[in-house]
Amino acid sequence: MRIDKYLWCIRIFKSRTLATEACEGGKVKIDGRSVKPSHHINPGDIFTVQQGYIKRTFRIKALLITDFAEDITPAEEKEKLELARFASYHSKFKGMGRPTKKDRRALTQLRIKN
Repeated sequence: MRIDKYLWCIRIFKSRTLATEACEGGKVKIDGRSVKPSHHINPGDIFTVQQGYIKRTFRIKALLITDFAEDITPAEEKEKLELARFASYHSKFKGMGRPTKKDRRALTQLRIKN
């Protein structure tokens, strides 16, 4: 199975076009090497996908079904995403006046987690 189809099938990307663009842009790697969208994959392969601030790592368990990928992304990478969300809240409110009630609740939740 092609890597771009697989990435779309397990919903790492919302469309196959986005999966193809990620492969062509060097965001998808197998064994540390960038792969083309037409690269064929096999069960047991480990691949990484750079999405924004984090690098997600997956092991292919089987092909064609959405529940056949195990997310083995390290906890440090997931924390980067949480920090990026927190930083975006602070930059959003700078010079914009008072936050809305929904925004204040989100800020409070972030402060409690940290």
